[in-house]
Amino acid sequence: MSDIAIAQQAQMRPIIDLAGEKLGIPAEHLDPYGHYKAKLSLEYVNNLTDREDGKLILVTAISPTPAGEGKTTTTVGLGDAINRLGNSAIMCLREPSLGPCFGVKGGAAGGGYSQVVPMEDINLHFTGDFHAIGVAHNLLSALIDNHINHGNALDIDSRRIQWKRVVDMNDRALRKITVGMGGPANGYLREDGYDIVVASEIMAILCLATSRVDLKERLGRIVIGYKSDRVTPVYASDLNAQGAMAALLKEAIKPNLVQTLENNIAIIHGGPFANIAHGCNTVTATKTALKLADYVVTEAGFGADLGAEKFLDIKCRMSGLKPSAVVLVATVRALKFHGGVAKEELNQENIDALQKGFTNLERHLDNIQRHYGLPCVICINHFTFDTDAEIALLKDKCEALGAKCVVSKHWAQGGAGAEELAQEVLAVVDNREPGFTYVYDEELPLWDKIETIATKLYGAIGITASPKVKAEINTLQQNHGKFPVCMAKTQMSFSTNPNERGAPSGHTVEISEVRLANGAGFIVAIAGDMMTMPGLPKVPAAERIDITDDGVITGLF
Repeated sequence: MSDIAIAQQAQMRPIIDLAGEKLGIPAEHLDPYGHYKAKLSLEYVNNLTDREDGKLILVTAISPTPAGEGKTTTTVGLGDAINRLGNSAIMCLREPSLGPCFGVKGGAAGGGYSQVVPMEDINLHFTGDFHAIGVAHNLLSALIDNHINHGNALDIDSRRIQWKRVVDMNDRALRKITVGMGGPANGYLREDGYDIVVASEIMAILCLATSRVDLKERLGRIVIGYKSDRVTPVYASDLNAQGAMAALLKEAIKPNLVQTLENNIAIIHGGPFANIAHGCNTVTATKTALKLADYVVTEAGFGADLGAEKFLDIKCRMSGLKPSAVVLVATVRALKFHGGVAKEELNQENIDALQKGFTNLERHLDNIQRHYGLPCVICINHFTFDTDAEIALLKDKCEALGAKCVVSKHWAQGGAGAEELAQEVLAVVDNREPGFTYVYDEELPLWDKIETIATKLYGAIGITASPKVKAEINTLQQNHGKFPVCMAKTQMSFSTNPNERGAPSGHTVEISEVRLANGAGFIVAIAGDMMTMPGLPKVPAAERIDITDDGVITGLF
């Protein structure tokens, strides 16, 4: 059966009842969105501070391929398995964006028998958080142009406005636009553009904020542009925008509770991409889960060089979170792809390609263990086309590196198929104190932070940038030198070339642009020609999605 068919047969329980039974959450602290989704009040969250924290487990993956690695699926399967073993576990995931849902990737609610449900709701509109973020972002955009139209008392240089507009859709035609056309009644003519909502600084702010007060303060710190002297920043607070923006995010700041196919609780909250943003669910969701369960399984977007790096160097640095272990997800199919096999031939046994593609897994493993000092369990996400010879080779190569390696069949069997994985992970987690080392020190200059990421994690020999970008980095260094760096880079390769598979090394990473995310508290460094507004493929997934006369959605995956 397809993922959506499996999800539509789920025996879901009312989320209010389930949250009370599993976690002891009183019904009055849950705001239901239908029967199977609910928001958790911040008042209840704030009352959990005296409880001890559970153990945090991070799920990441090798560099993603069209074959798919199943990181979210593994997160759900592992969480279900930990619960099956008699423990208390919560899964913390990101909310899916409509961009990939209607583009190439499809939804992000897991797959097979390791899914979060209601799958259709989660993938389409969920509880409206993305809508609220987009409206809050575009309110600030409207206030900027309105201020300029009514006399520009702040002396905003319309040529140096940094704040674009956003929409939660892949739409390449909106990357560069002109606003204010049609004469004086419509404002001043200027160039503008759109990013996708998951690249919005407000998305990052929501995911890093620790309270309503912190949220509003961060919103006020957003730098929207510069005055005509070219150096004096203009903040959202100068436009008195932060109050209204925070009001629009009144409900979005509350964590969302749903369930897995096995009726275990999952918290899905926030959804920045990891290739153009910091790629992690909200700090609030993760910290809340740690107070409610013995174990929390969370995922960070795309490969470990992006999602895991930002989880550790940005989210953990800002929040004080300390994971106990990492699960690195790989598939035989994906490793063969990294070994040069075409997507159409991945279901055929190819030992040579598997050996060649193993270098990608090896580098991710080395990064996690050596640069972050974290124990790592390798999860081979099993596909039915994997051969015994391929599995044996992969396990032998992992064991030769001294790495724990488990073949997991959670896609086909749910939590039962991931019990061995859960046992290996718990054996690690229960026998060490949480903690790790950052890949760079916050005192390093911004240029050196970027270069450290590129050389230590990407295998590059160095970084380069135009004189203009170098000058911008030097300017940012003066007031924001202690900020962490959020790399915007293709997820498909360790290099900036998405077609370079395996573990390329010796390349130079070009930094084409830098952006200040002052409210979020980091610097975005765009590597190569990475776009913050994706486009749709030739045959988008949207063409397969439909709804029947009786309201059943089809074609979603």
